[in-house]
Amino acid sequence: MKLVLLSGGSGKRLWPLSNDSRSKQFLKVLESPEGQPESMVQRVWRQLGDSGMADSSYIATGRAQVEMIQSQIGNEVSIIVEPERRDTFPAIALTATYLYSIAGVSQDTVIAILPVDPYVEHAFFHTVARMEYTLQETGANLALMGVVPSYPSEKYGYIIPKEGSPAGPAGCLQVSHFQEKPDREQAELLIERSALWNCGVFAFRLGYLLNILEEKGLPLNYEELQKQYHALSKISFDYEVVEKEENIVVLPYDGFWKDLGTWNTLTEEMSQRQVGKGVMTEDCTNTSLINELDIPVTVIGACDLIVAASPDGILVTNKAESPRIKEVLKAHNQRPMYEERRWGHYRVVDYVKYPKGNEVLTKRICIEQGKNISYQLHLKRSEIWTIISGEADVILNEKLHSVKAGDVVRIPEGTKHSILAVTDVELIEVQTGSELVEEDIVRICMDWNDISLQQFIS
Repeated sequence: MKLVLLSGGSGKRLWPLSNDSRSKQFLKVLESPEGQPESMVQRVWRQLGDSGMADSSYIATGRAQVEMIQSQIGNEVSIIVEPERRDTFPAIALTATYLYSIAGVSQDTVIAILPVDPYVEHAFFHTVARMEYTLQETGANLALMGVVPSYPSEKYGYIIPKEGSPAGPAGCLQVSHFQEKPDREQAELLIERSALWNCGVFAFRLGYLLNILEEKGLPLNYEELQKQYHALSKISFDYEVVEKEENIVVLPYDGFWKDLGTWNTLTEEMSQRQVGKGVMTEDCTNTSLINELDIPVTVIGACDLIVAASPDGILVTNKAESPRIKEVLKAHNQRPMYEERRWGHYRVVDYVKYPKGNEVLTKRICIEQGKNISYQLHLKRSEIWTIISGEADVILNEKLHSVKAGDVVRIPEGTKHSILAVTDVELIEVQTGSELVEEDIVRICMDWNDISLQQFIS
């Protein structure tokens, strides 16, 4: 069996810590068994490793999240890159063509799809593993995992089993139909019918989905489907496939499962009520402070609040009202002010757009020892690097320079450049140009050792 973790998200529900580049699964607000800060994706990947499933797992994601995934769980993870965000059916279709035409996976192989950020115990992954046996023994086209509800929730969709159908292999049940988020009274009635929470986990044989793609006239070749990807409808896998399938079973999971998709649910699982610089007085009850800024935040006598601060903004909300943030920010659109990359991270310090159109962007960049940015050039901007701390090697148009704290590097528009951190390095980057966007990067190569040098300068 192969596992595919879907990593997406717009970054609105846990604003201001999350943004379009750093969705909720990358926030290091949980705690590892060793007591270190840990993100949701790091937690899940660790659990997959403990369950012996990491080697057969892939992560499907958009281009914007690739470097953050590599930064948090390493370069060894197999990543399937979605050219643009187009909902779960296109993402899973593209994944199927990758497994078939690139990875050489057999059409009889069972593929399990799950979110990249479930907050669960290890038994959850044991149930995922049982889905392969369930499909083989029942002959069903789709197998879902359903969480046995612990209360009549209005936040989740429900899977309703067929009445009177006996339990099959591994305890699975035939599926009757689905119910979107009900009100509390409906939820109570559904639970009486043994309905299960839909946790977004399902499995199918690879050939099953490839047949669906053929019926739709879509190519089974990964590169070909990438070329047509922009034309695919933005539709969920649930609507396009699951709800149209009749031969479908559900495997109950009676264990801990929680969706940490909002500030109030996330803070319930945080081991500390304060993260980052600041002061909370002792009479603050049921209040959480999460601060990523270098300036302290003071909270006095506040009850039932979330105070979150990052380079992207500041949020103060009642915990119960925190799920409203996505709706409140629906029209809010700004560039991410903090991003993690495979080589380190950066924060935007200042951004100005002048009346005549010229833009100036200032970043504080941290590059980890032994890592480098890609060898690249920009067509619409020049850059000036001021090294704050550490030592590094810099290449400008195939010429090598050694730099240290206090040195200044000027990179005119069109200049090929890269930097390798000999020690941990901090620098201030000032960009000046007509359009300062991340897309203005022409990458020549990623690996430092692939850069050909003409001359060495000490």
